[in-house]
Parts: sequence; C-alpha cells; structure tokens
Amino acid sequence: MTSTDVRTDRTGDPGHGGAPRRRSRTRGCLPFAGVCAAALVLLLLGSKLSLLPGFGDLFGERTTDRSGPAVLKSIQDMSAYEAASGNFQVVVDLEKDAKFLPDAIRGTRTLYVGAGTVGASVDLGKVGANGVRVNEDRTTAELRLPHAVLGKPALDPDRSYAVSKQRGLLDRLGDFFSDNPGSEQAVNKLAAKHIGEAAEESGLTKRAEKNTTSMLQGLLGSLGFEKVTVTYADSPTA
Repeated sequence: MTSTDVRTDRTGDPGHGGAPRRRSRTRGCLPFAGVCAAALVLLLLGSKLSLLPGFGDLFGERTTDRSGPAVLKSIQDMSAYEAASGNFQVVVDLEKDAKFLPDAIRGTRTLYVGAGTVGASVDLGKVGANGVRVNEDRTTAELRLPHAVLGKPALDPDRSYAVSKQRGLLDRLGDFFSDNPGSEQAVNKLAAKHIGEAAEESGLTKRAEKNTTSMLQGLLGSLGFEKVTVTYADSPTA
C-alpha cells in the first residue's frame, strides 16, 4: 500500500501543491493609516475649534500674557483744552473678491460694528500776546482763539465687534492654519475713517468752541471781569 503525503499550509488547511500562502500586509496598513488620519483631524479640530465635549482641559485654549513692561518713549506738554467729545458707531461692510474666481472659492466679506470717540479741542497755547486784551480797570477782556480742531478717532475694543465673516474655501483653509491679523486691521482702519468723516459733519467743533467760551467766561468772571468776549479765527493775532 502506497502512502500519500498531504501538504498543509501554515494555517493547517490542506494545500493544493503550491507554496504556503502569505497574508497581505496592505490590508493591515490601511486601517492603521485611517485611524491615524482620523486622530490627526480630531486633534486639529479639537485644538482649533474646541469641538470635543468633555475634553475642555485637553483642547481648551489657555491665555498667557508674556508682554514686557510698557516703556515711556516721550512726554509732550498739552496746551489744548478738550471741550467736547462725540461717541460714534458705524457698521462696516467690507468685501474683497478675486477677479477670476467665484466668492465660494476665494473672497471674504466682513460685517463689523465699530464704536469709538472723537474729541474736539481748542489749543490755548497758540494764543499770542495780542490775542488777549484787557482794559485798565480789568473789568473787560477780549480773547481771540484759534478754531477748535478734531482729534483722531479712538476705537473702543469693548464696544466694537465682528457680526459675521464670510470666507471662500481657500480663505478658510488659510485662516485655519494661520492667523490673519491684516483682515482685522483693515476693518478697524475703515471704521476709524468713517467715524472721522461723521465727526466732521456733526458740528462737534462748534460745540467745543461754545464750551470753551463758557469755560473762559466763567473763569474770568470769578476773577472779577464783568465782560468777557471770545472770538475764533483761523490765524489768531500773534
């Protein structure tokens, strides 16, 4: 009786006369790569958007102030009397488009509420010796002052905020991996510009001149002057 040898592969199954079968390594690498990619995306979303509930301590933001001390650069003596200040608010609608790309791909539109103040002052330091006339009895005084001028608009960060910001796909990707402080600076400058233009048309300088006149009349009246006349000119007498 002739004996028959049965070949088996490494798994113990009967063979078919060929070489032992080898499991493909590719199938094992694909799930591992998928898990790594999913974990990377999860970490990015968690650190950037804090979307993972219950992981606030792990992905939450922490603010650390490492600023150095403020350094005094210069001191300037002020001779201007700020007699009026106006509060303004403007809604900035800033849109930037690409020439040959749709807005969904490239482009931004920001709706921003800017609030700030503008002061109006009279520079009393520009009054020359001939700009003040007093009679011998020191009962009458005539003052010739320069016109009031507007200061630079000062935005209030506590009252200014972005309402909405629409971005194209490419802009979203760019903002996701890097900050873009230039976009905030653009709306801040535009808000300050519009507030300054509104201040010029608000009559704030006239109000400042009126308040300066009242202040000087009250001050000189307390010193014994019975009549105080205040006038304003572009070039007061030196």
